[in-house]
Amino acid sequence: MVHRPWGSYETIAVGPRFQVKRIVVNPGQKLSLQMHHHRAEHWVVVCGTARVTCAEREFLLAENESTYISLGATHRLENPDRFRSR
Repeated sequence: MVHRPWGSYETIAVGPRFQVKRIVVNPGQKLSLQMHHHRAEHWVVVCGTARVTCAEREFLLAENESTYISLGATHRLENPDRFRSR
């Protein structure tokens, strides 16, 4: 488990062309806005609600919903819940 100011993550699986991480974002916290030239990402919300910024769009995802972050898109993940820890 790797701890960050916004929460933590752990690598669950790694293959020749993929990596799976479990990311926990603490209530009211967010990851920095980022962009990748060499990878796309697929995010699945397992528990709680996620606020996603992808390119110029911002939207919410609930449990069991997912989104695709295309190669080169600026993106950010945020936990909009300010009160509860999950």
